[in-house]
Amino acid sequence: MIPGGGQPNMQQLLQQAQKMQQELAQAQEELARTEVDGQAGGGLVRATVNGSGELRGLVIDPKAVDPEDTETLADLVVAAVHAANENAQQLQQQKLGPLTQGLGGGMPGLPF
Repeated sequence: MIPGGGQPNMQQLLQQAQKMQQELAQAQEELARTEVDGQAGGGLVRATVNGSGELRGLVIDPKAVDPEDTETLADLVVAAVHAANENAQQLQQQKLGPLTQGLGGGMPGLPF
């Protein structure tokens, strides 16, 4: 190191990286515990996913069930799960976005 040359202190950089890693792990744990909903058909089908996008629940109103038209029900389920996953991605952006900006703007495997 050059005295006064502006070289970064490696110990300080390592401590900052470790702190950021701990904050990221904590945020990911919080996401895994947080649930968000999505719905379709005016609420006839509701899907619940955790903040990581894992499907945790599905509620189908009996009014949505028509044995003659299972295709529409399937479409409603897909739409509700898709809406829930979009909400989970927004939650990920809110929780992890500020942390990953310090890592160069993104992390592999995350949608931002």
